[in-house]
Amino acid sequence: MLEQITYFEKPGKDNTAEVLRLAKERASKRRINKIVIASTRGDTAKSAARALEGTALHMTVIPWQYYFRENRQPFPEDLVHEMQSKGHRVHFGTMLFHTADLYGMQAPTLMANVLRIFGQGIKVCVEITMMATDGGCLEQGEKIIAIAGTGSGADTAVIATAAPSTKFQALRIHEIICKPL
Repeated sequence: MLEQITYFEKPGKDNTAEVLRLAKERASKRRINKIVIASTRGDTAKSAARALEGTALHMTVIPWQYYFRENRQPFPEDLVHEMQSKGHRVHFGTMLFHTADLYGMQAPTLMANVLRIFGQGIKVCVEITMMATDGGCLEQGEKIIAIAGTGSGADTAVIATAAPSTKFQALRIHEIICKPL
């Protein structure tokens, strides 16, 4: 099989529209109907919702967990309702790789650092896939597209088999659709 990977010269939000276009194209080609996407303040979620209009793709948006860096949630409550009215889900789960010294172990930090070898977006794609599965938004074993970014916006997309954090070893990245160099 021959498939194309798109590499962006620079990471960040300037790649968002192209990431969404590539993800839609690959979802159609692979008959995937679910996308999980990271969105801290809602801008990426809004862009994705516009891009997915008129398709059969269902999106789960994963913002930061409550109280991650601020005493308030940066993802607007009204946007949660807007996403739900369009048939999408928004899940506020625990950010699994930001639990340093969880139960006296540093494994989450180590795993995050290893995944960052492939890029920040790859790390977030793995994390949000597990978060969405932990929250019941994805079924273990289903193929999905995960979209994330570096800083803001989207610059990375992968095809993955979903798995919960309790079965981390079952999660698979099958294809990298795009990522920054």
